[in-house]
Amino acid sequence: MAFTAKDVMTLRDKSGAGMLDCKKALTDADGDMEKAAELLRERGIAKAVKKEGRIAAEGVVGAYVCEKCGVGVLVEINCESDFVSKGDKFHGIVADVAKVIAENKPADVEALNACKLGDGTVKDYITGATAVIGEKIAIRRFEVYETSGKIETYIHMGGKVGVMVEAQDVKEGAEETLHDIALQIAASKPGYVTREEVPAEVVAKEKEIMLVQMQNDEKNAKKPKEILEKIVTGKLGKFYSEACLMDQPFVKDDSQTVAQVIGSKFKVTRFVRYEMGEGIEKKHEDLSAEVAKQVEAMKKN
Repeated sequence: MAFTAKDVMTLRDKSGAGMLDCKKALTDADGDMEKAAELLRERGIAKAVKKEGRIAAEGVVGAYVCEKCGVGVLVEINCESDFVSKGDKFHGIVADVAKVIAENKPADVEALNACKLGDGTVKDYITGATAVIGEKIAIRRFEVYETSGKIETYIHMGGKVGVMVEAQDVKEGAEETLHDIALQIAASKPGYVTREEVPAEVVAKEKEIMLVQMQNDEKNAKKPKEILEKIVTGKLGKFYSEACLMDQPFVKDDSQTVAQVIGSKFKVTRFVRYEMGEGIEKKHEDLSAEVAKQVEAMKKN
């Protein structure tokens, strides 16, 4: 029985499997839609779609740098368990996807999913990997840097935190210092490179908060607002020392700022820091309730 491209799409929508897997199943089933769907279930591929509703709050932040082409990638890919995230197979998935990102420079995850990987697309690859590993796998986010300068990356604790830094005018022998700066970003979480980058509205909000705090302090209750505002302006230094990379105390020697450590060795132009799972709400299971649910299911069977 012959089948069409529309049949392949229908089976894909129905099963959640990749286009190539659907085409092969229809070929093996001689075009029979129901039999093809059954073959996908038997092969474990269709099961992947059932896992799409699960929460993938574990995972890895990975990095890839192509020095010849001046491209760097930082990517976060999630799975369901810490056990899977530590495995070589999962780290291989992260590495494969990072290289595709570097080669294609897609605009977003949707565009990335349509990129070619192996005999299919990245979407097909992730669906197949989900079926093999048995957990939901999801590409969450990525950043691509293209530069004529140098890109440094740092991955902490096997992928729990990842940093990518772009630097220009890197002097010979400054590589170690640049790597230290990547470590600095991982540890100290700056939001900006310099204080000039901080938006005016952010500074204004910080001043407002500080002013209210001082007005609520009995020691400052009788001071004129103009005086308090001058004191607040002076206190902004602490905010900058936390929020701005160049103003931060250097983690290896807090008697110096990062700017002092770098000197004229290079200029940091931008950076990105990913902390794996930040902002994802993890699912907390009630173990006793889960066991009771399984026992009840066994009784019914």
